[in-house]
This record gives sequence, C-alpha cells and structure tokens, in this order.
Amino acid sequence: MASLFARFRRLLLRPLVSKSPRSVAGQVFVLQVAVVVLLVACAVIALVLQSERDTNDEAKRRSVAVAQTFAHSPGVLAALRSPDPTKILQPLTEVGRKAAGVDFIVVMDTKGIRYTHPLPDRIGKRFVGTIGPSLAGKVYTESVHGPLGPEVQATVPVENANGKVVALVSAGLKVKNVSHQVDRQLPIILGAGAGALAVATGGTALVGRRLRRQTHSLAPDEMTRMYEHHDAVLHSVREGVLIVAGDGRLLLANDEAKRLLELPPDVEGRLVSELSSLDPETVALLVSGREVTDEVHFAGERLLAVNQRPTDRGGGPEGTVVTLRDSTELQAVTGKAEIARERLKLLYDAGLGIGTTLDVRGTAEELAQVAVPRFADFVTVDLADAVLHGEEPAPATPAMRRTAVCGIRDDHPLYEKGRLIDFLPSTPQARGYGSGHSELVADLSTATGWHAQDPERTKEIIDYGIHSLIAAPIQARGVVLGMANFWRSEQREPFDEEELSLAEELVARAAVGIDNARRYTREHAVAVTLQRSLLPRALPEQSALDIGYRYLPAQSGVSGDWFDVIPLPGSRVALVVGDVVGHGLHAAATMGRLRTAVHNFSTLDLPPDELLSHLDDLVGRIDQDEVGTDSAAGVVGATCLYAIYDPVTRRCVMARAGHLAPALVHPDGTVTFADPPTGPPLGLGGMPFRTAELELAEGAQLVLYTDGLIEDRRRDLDVGMELLRDALAGHPDRPPEESCQAVLDELLPGRPQDDVALLIARTRGLPPDRIADWDVPLDPAAVAGMRDAVSQKLDEWGLSELGFSMELVLSELITNAIRYGSEPIHVRLIHDRTLICEVADGSSTSPHLRYAATTDEGGRGLFLVSQIAEHWGTRYTPQGKVIWAEQTLPEAMAHGQ
Repeated sequence: MASLFARFRRLLLRPLVSKSPRSVAGQVFVLQVAVVVLLVACAVIALVLQSERDTNDEAKRRSVAVAQTFAHSPGVLAALRSPDPTKILQPLTEVGRKAAGVDFIVVMDTKGIRYTHPLPDRIGKRFVGTIGPSLAGKVYTESVHGPLGPEVQATVPVENANGKVVALVSAGLKVKNVSHQVDRQLPIILGAGAGALAVATGGTALVGRRLRRQTHSLAPDEMTRMYEHHDAVLHSVREGVLIVAGDGRLLLANDEAKRLLELPPDVEGRLVSELSSLDPETVALLVSGREVTDEVHFAGERLLAVNQRPTDRGGGPEGTVVTLRDSTELQAVTGKAEIARERLKLLYDAGLGIGTTLDVRGTAEELAQVAVPRFADFVTVDLADAVLHGEEPAPATPAMRRTAVCGIRDDHPLYEKGRLIDFLPSTPQARGYGSGHSELVADLSTATGWHAQDPERTKEIIDYGIHSLIAAPIQARGVVLGMANFWRSEQREPFDEEELSLAEELVARAAVGIDNARRYTREHAVAVTLQRSLLPRALPEQSALDIGYRYLPAQSGVSGDWFDVIPLPGSRVALVVGDVVGHGLHAAATMGRLRTAVHNFSTLDLPPDELLSHLDDLVGRIDQDEVGTDSAAGVVGATCLYAIYDPVTRRCVMARAGHLAPALVHPDGTVTFADPPTGPPLGLGGMPFRTAELELAEGAQLVLYTDGLIEDRRRDLDVGMELLRDALAGHPDRPPEESCQAVLDELLPGRPQDDVALLIARTRGLPPDRIADWDVPLDPAAVAGMRDAVSQKLDEWGLSELGFSMELVLSELITNAIRYGSEPIHVRLIHDRTLICEVADGSSTSPHLRYAATTDEGGRGLFLVSQIAEHWGTRYTPQGKVIWAEQTLPEAMAHGQ
C-alpha cells in the first residue's frame, strides 16, 4: 500500500512542481519575514516608549529625592528664619543641584515666591507650578513650561517642628535632558532589534527551506488538490489502511479497513483495545507494534493478510501503519494451487524415486513409499508371480503375490507382504486387472463385491478406519503386471476423480520401472545361467594342487570373468583366469568361446606364451566378425593369465596378456606379487607374449584373480592390492577355501559392482618314490634293458599287473625315439592317479598315428599304444619333445567297475 501511495505521489507531483508560481514554502517564508519585521518594529517602538517612560519616571524619582533631601537638610529652617534666606540658601542649592545632577533646586515661601533659582533674576518672582498639594503636606510632581523650558519637577513641603508647612522646595530636570538619555539608549535598542530581526529571518529561512523540501515547492491549491487525490485513493483503494499511535490509539482507518474489520464510523481517536469488533489476536497484533509480513488473521468469516510496519524509522512519530488485504478467495485459489503443486511434486519425486534399481520388488517398494503419506495412508502392491521371476503374466486373472506394503502405521489388517492372493472376480483388483482400467471405491463399507473376498478381514479393515480405495492396474506395453492399491483411513477425505487420475499417472510411471526390472530380471537370469553354465561346475581331480575358488556376479548385469583348472599330462595342472571387456550376454558368450578355446589349446599341451598367442588371434577374429553387425558391439579385448604347475619339479611357468599379476603366499606367511612379463590384452595383436618360470615351495599358495576384486571407484589399484596382501598374509596353513572367503570379506563387504573371479591354489609335491627316470642310449639293444627296469619298478609300486601293457607301450615309444629321434633320450615313470610313461628325445619331429594295411610290415606301433593306453600324446619342450602315455591304475579300474 505504501508503495502505491509513493508511486501516485510521484506521478502527481511531477506536473505540479513546474506549474507552481509561488510555493507554499515561499508564501510562508514571506509571511514569516513580514511578521518578524513587524514584531521587531513593534518591539523597538515599545522599547523606545518604555525607555522614555522609564526615563521620565526616573527623573521624577530623582527630583522627589533631591527635593526631599534638601527640604530636610539641617539648617534649612534656620536659613528660612534669617533676614535674608536667599543669601544663605542660594549657594547651597547650587551646590546640591550640581551634586544631584538636576537642573534646578528652588526654595520658596508658602506663597510661591522664590528664594533660590539657577537664574538669579528669577529670585523673588513667583514659582511656575502648582503648590497647593504641597502646602497640604504632600509631594507633588508635574511637567511645566518653566523659565528653563519644559521641565519635570517635584515640589515637597518644608515643615517646622510642629509640622506646619513653612516653605516649599522644588527640584527638577529639563525635558531635553531626559530626551538625551533616551537618545543614548536608542542605538542599543535598534541594534538589539536588528540582531533579533537577523536571527528570526535566518530561522525563518531554515524553516522555509525544510518546508519547501517537505512540500516539494507546491502551491496551496496544488497541495489541496494533492490531498484530495490522496484522500480519494486512501478511501477508494481495495486494501485496508490503519494508522495506530504509539499509545494504541487508532489515528486513521480508511473505508476498506472499516469494512473488513466492521469498525464504527467514529472509530478514529479511540483505543484499539476498546474495539469489541476486533478479534483478540488482531488487537494484540495492532497494539504490539511488531513488524509482520502477510500474517494471516481472521476477521469474522474473512481471512485477512496483515502487514505492519513502524512509523518511527525516519524520526517520525511513534506508531505503526497497518495494511489489510482480504485473502479469503485468494486462499481458496491458493489452496487449490498448493494441491496442484503438491501433486506435481509427488509426480516429480516419483520420477526420481521409482525405478532407481533394476529390481522388481525394490521398485514396488519405492512406489509404495513415495505415495505414503502424501497421497494415501496405506499402499499395497500385488504382482503376478511370473513378473517376480522375470516372465510375462498370464492373460487370465492370476493369483497375485503381495510384493510391497507401506503405511502410516504397522498394525493395519491388510494382507501381509509375501502372501499369494487369489482375488475374486467381484473385487476391484480383479476387475482392474481384467479390464486394465482403474477402480475407485469411495466408500468401502458399501462395496459388497469387495466384502465377498474375505468378509472377516474386510470387516477388520472397515473397523480399523480404512474407508476409501483406488485399485490401479500396473500396465506396461499393453500387459497388466499387477495392481497398486491406495487406501485412505478415516482421518482423510475419500478419493475423488481427480485423485484417480493422479493415481493412474503415478502407477504409469512405476509400471515402466517394474517392467524394466522384470525384463532385466529375465535377461539377468538368462545371462547368469549362461555364464554359470560356461564356468566350471566342479573342479577336476588332480594331485598337484589344493584349490579353492569363488565367483561373484556383478550387482547389475553379467560380465566376462572366468577361471579354469585344467589337468595336463605328467600330473601337471594349468590354472587360467581371464576377463572379457564389457558386460551382458555378449560378454558372457565371448567368455564361453575363449574358455572353450583355452581347453582346446591346452589339449595340444602348448606353452603359456604360445597358447596366449593363439588366443590373441582368436579374439582378433571375433572382433572382425562383430564389426558392422547390429547384434552387438565388437569385443574391445580381453585379459588372461595362463600358468602351468608341475608337481614333479615344483616349477610354475606362466604368461599373461594384460592381466593383473598373481599373488604368491609363501610357506612362512609372507605375501609377494609375482611379476611375469606383461603382454598386451588379447585382441590387440602385434606383440609377442613371454613366459616366466617360478620355483614354488611345497605348501605355497598361488592367488589368481580378476580386477573386480581389487579395483573400486573409491580407492586406487595400489590400495586394493595392499588390502589383498593384508588379507592373505600371516595365514600360511589356512585352507584355500577359507582364504577365498577371508579375501572376499576383507575386500568386498557388499555386493560387487563388477564380476569377481578368485582362484587360490596350494602347491603339492609328488613324492620322489613315485617317480622313476632313466637315460637311454641311442641303441636299439637298450630297449630290452629298459623293459626289465620298468618291470622291476612296477613290482615295487605294486603295479605288476600293468607290467605287460606298459612294456609294450614303452618298447614302442623308445624304439621310435631311437629310430626317428635324437639324443638325449630319457624315460620317466610317474605313479600318480594314473601310471604315466614319458619318453623324451632331442628331436622336434612328431609321430603320427596311422592305420597300416594288412600287407604293411610296419606302422602299427602307435596304433597299439593308442589301444593299450588310456591317453597318449606329444608335447614340445625347448630341448625337443616328450611322447607320453597314461594307463589307469588297477584300484581306479576296480572302483570304476
């Protein structure tokens, strides 16, 4: 309101200031100056007159005093009785006149004849003046025109001892001497008047300047017009205005204020506390003087927005200005706008808070939590069982499982979470599921179809206070996945049609999240199933390593991490761990292809570096096949570590392609990280792979892992490796299975963001008494001696029944080495889970199995070996090659039978 007046005043004053010929301040200044001049002039005149009067009075007083003094002086009576009074008194009167400062002292007889006078020629003549009162014994003063001119004189009697008047004495001053005294005072009077005029004029100028500033140099008619305009605005504006004095008295109330507060016409000047029509809270506010902004108060049935400001901020009088605005209708509109805003806010929060995880149950919980208590007092979400497993529900009305329950209280009688509910066709849930349309039940107590579902429980729900329901189908891509039920209790109004639309919008947003979670659940289940089917289901039997492992899928999606344990000839074991870049089915399928390739390459008994080279070529071909296809993006690459452990020599040969270095736990509990040469990730090509060979003590542990174990967005790779070191150190005797769990507990307290593969292998050594080896000269005659030596060793091991078959195999292999190979030739027997015979020579020529014709004299040796041995094969070494053959032990054969 104040800003409205200010704008109106500026608009009104702008044309008036330039039109005013003489402002109010100018007129007041001229008037004040005139009044000051008049007052000063009157004061000067009054001072002059007062000065003259005072001077006359002073002259009379002095004359009386001198006359009385001389009349009562000693010797006057004696002089009067002398023969010549003039002779005696004339000198005395002259001396007294001069001493007293008067113009004359005259002594006369009772007839008025002078004895003395300043002018000697006037002695003896009659006195000019009135002597009658003095003869009667009184002092008499008067102004006369005497011998000296106009005079002021006083006449006093001279009495004898008997009180008889015997003579008269008159003393006085000339009038011109009295005027001279006034003239001497006049400059002082005029100077004081001029000073007073200057001071008054200066003060008037200052007052006029301030008045000019306050009135904006307005003329009287302009001020009158402005006041009329202000008064018109004040009383016509649709906003109440009150001015309350510091003592709580109402100084002003415009027409709107009187109407809003129902004030009487004569309210101005009365104390606010005496106004009975005002609400007590309003009275307390008006007399408090505190500053408020848009504070709401009731005035009858009206809702008023009150603003109050103090008036003494700029040095004004103590009090407050109050503006009142009727906000009854505005409040209703604002209430509707607030409801709309809250609903939009609810939808906005639903968009942010629903579907944050790709979990069907979690998304249903989020829908229930968002709607309580802002929209409903209780929310339940029922989904078809198929949806919870990632499948699409059947088109017919299914039994739905209560997936989420949320409410303002926990003691409600609604069906509990996890319950499978078979809704009757008459219920709103069944109708909504079948039709795909929402159902609004404003009054549950009269909904007979709903009561038929479970009469006892529905009665408990009604008695509990739940009275209104919206059942909205959760529908995505034209398929109804379940029902969302919104319940209200007795503390709130029933649902209406507008809220039905809001519920449908809310559920529609949640349906997208639930459907996405359902589809993700299905795809994730398929991917995890595929991935687990591609990973080892059980570890193969072998004697070289005691192995523990863990595989953890990622929190969302599947990845291409894998591991493997592959038995190799000669009791050796290959350990593999790898990671395909990317996530999803494509990464899992690629991982399966690589794992299969590793198995195939390992059957060739290739060294680690050669195996990784073949694997690198395979990944490159996969990349080329994927480029340009729409099914999936190309595989950027993969990492892999391949290690072969030989329990006979307790040596481990390994190579890696972009993979993390394995950890090594020594028998004393210390932990180091092996550092085999780092090769590029698979699929990049162009760089050879190199191997490293380690000698492992019996009982040492080799730890292979993927990057998901140690890498995390919240920590550096070095920190993760140190955590792994700490988790492994100090426990040399802990079984590998326990070590796997301890590592996961230490490094991954929650569900991992990436797949994790962990493989821990504790080394074992083959006892020396289970190994026998011989050097064989390059002489066919040496074959017979080797048969005897092998037969004896088999007798020592209790494997005599394998002697004949092993002699045939050994004879053929040694004969081939002597005939087609080169020195040195070495024979080794290994008694492990199987009986292994190895013949090594310095040649790289590999024998080939062929089928000889009936007329051929040779070519049947390797055929016989393949028929007698369980497995046989060739592997290449830096020194040449090794041809090996395995036979099943009798105990294993008996166990197999």
